[in-house]
Amino acid sequence: MRPTVLCFSGLDPSGGAGLQADIESIGAAGAHAAVACTAITVQDSQQVFGFEPVSSELLRAQGLAVLNDLPVKAIKSGMLGTVENIAMMSELFDDGSIAHGTPFVLDPVLVANSGGSLGDKDTLVKAFARLLPHATLITPNTHELRALAGLDDLHDCAKALNDKGVKAVLVKTSHDFTTGDIEQFLYVDGQIVHTSIIERLDGEFHGSGCSLASHIAGRLALGDDLVSAIKHADEWIMRTLKNADVPHPDKPTAQLIPKRFL
Repeated sequence: MRPTVLCFSGLDPSGGAGLQADIESIGAAGAHAAVACTAITVQDSQQVFGFEPVSSELLRAQGLAVLNDLPVKAIKSGMLGTVENIAMMSELFDDGSIAHGTPFVLDPVLVANSGGSLGDKDTLVKAFARLLPHATLITPNTHELRALAGLDDLHDCAKALNDKGVKAVLVKTSHDFTTGDIEQFLYVDGQIVHTSIIERLDGEFHGSGCSLASHIAGRLALGDDLVSAIKHADEWIMRTLKNADVPHPDKPTAQLIPKRFL
């Protein structure tokens, strides 16, 4: 069968982000998505109203059921929501439940793009310190990157996280500027090993970060190296965003939902 990516993410009722974005994005990459639900959120395509996390025991049971059954070739995590769930993810790596060397794409979700709270940011940042070194790649937005590193300059942030044991950091500048093309930098061991320029499209795209991280994980599961997986995901995400659905066409600030199967 297709290689499996095991995703630890929250349920977004609108279908724009979270587990549904993971499933569609990984399927578009050519892999199979298995999902462990970390939380039930109350949100639409515009904002987050609240969430209820699952227990770490239930989350671990979901993950182990998949790991013991399917050919898991990559792991992806998005919203984890609680200190306990982040710690449980770390334990899966520490105790060998996740095989050593399995690619792990960590999207360290702290706040939704719409601004809604997905947990206490400072508490989650401290909890991530143990999990980050297990990641093959982290894909934070600029707000999350600064919070994790405790610095302001994006390049200094990436180098600092590499120094703390994070293997690779994908720096995305989309949240820092409202005009001009979007720059991306891939840092490995404190050095830029890949850069890309991505066309900036009009509007905000609900779930674009989830989708990009998941597609990268899908490509890693298929055997791509890190740079090739990112290049493939960048090309794919642009196609999906250019064909996004517009839930509220009369709202100038409406978020768009990517069409991922193209």
